[in-house]
Amino acid sequence: MELSALSTKATNVSPSHAPSTKDKTYPNRFIRLWRRIYLRMGFQRSYNGTMFIIFAGAIFGFSLARLPYLNISGSAKSSFASSIAPGEWYWYSKGIYRIGITIHLATILPVGLLMGWQFIPVIRRKFLLFHRINGYLISALVVISNVGALMAARRAFGGSLSTQAGSGVLAIISTVSIALACYNIKQLQIDQHRAWMLRAMFYLGTIITMRIIMILAALIISKTSFYNTTMTCGELLTILDTSEKVNASYPSCGEPGATVHTLAIVQANFGAQPEQLASALRVTFGMALWMALFLHAVGVEVYLGLTPGENNRLRQISYKKQLERGLSPAGSAGLTSDRWGDAEPWQPRKEVAEK
Repeated sequence: MELSALSTKATNVSPSHAPSTKDKTYPNRFIRLWRRIYLRMGFQRSYNGTMFIIFAGAIFGFSLARLPYLNISGSAKSSFASSIAPGEWYWYSKGIYRIGITIHLATILPVGLLMGWQFIPVIRRKFLLFHRINGYLISALVVISNVGALMAARRAFGGSLSTQAGSGVLAIISTVSIALACYNIKQLQIDQHRAWMLRAMFYLGTIITMRIIMILAALIISKTSFYNTTMTCGELLTILDTSEKVNASYPSCGEPGATVHTLAIVQANFGAQPEQLASALRVTFGMALWMALFLHAVGVEVYLGLTPGENNRLRQISYKKQLERGLSPAGSAGLTSDRWGDAEPWQPRKEVAEK
């Protein structure tokens, strides 16, 4: 991955065209400090630096906070087994689900820590080899993590069909986006590489927004008594510890012939008993996943649509690099709409074509 961008006019810009820190006088000390910071990082627009701090910072912070989850079955309060929603460990403690969640966490958490470095322009300019190696490492880890996520999706917060479908769609579109980004950079189509990498990373960020929506929705539905879900007696036993407590609260688990797979209806209430909290999260998880995915999918397309100047700048660079490499048609050797669709043939700027 040669170029991914949350920045504009940050790569291959000659010193004569780069904005100077002395272009304007900023009386506010905070603005002057912020301007020095984002210019040192290679960003040439304040909003690019701001967006980087918000989105890359959120992913980095989220992944850093979840690193203790790599202690899958530990007894520490920060371990995965101790931190997940009540009842989830019943399934994740064994079999294919344990393998799946272990693969997923061991690969996706490093992705969150490594991803932000790809979007810092000064690193792309001065440490291109690091950018390439880190990019391919991230791509491989994302694909592996998606495999693990699909293995565990059947039991994620109850594993409803909406949850499994959402997990599958997220895995597919992030994997396809990564693949298209890699193909485009092999063709030196830097503008399309940027677009597809941004899409992939925005899709992966869905998990953070989803959790916010899920918790808010769980709090809202807990104000009523109209929502409930089912849990197996085995899950309830994991939460309540003793069969006496389970049978007292959920008589269906104490009936003759009942097994750990017998289902009991649990009311969704985020502020009540542990199993009711788990029920509230299960009810809202699938909805939150789809809503977050929608917001991120639309958001990244809005951002791409608002930065046509950066797209055109990178395409001019792609034209020159493809011309040097002998790729044809120069400027459209990758996945571009004029090559694969019915868009008008793209033409380089006159000054670029004459060089």
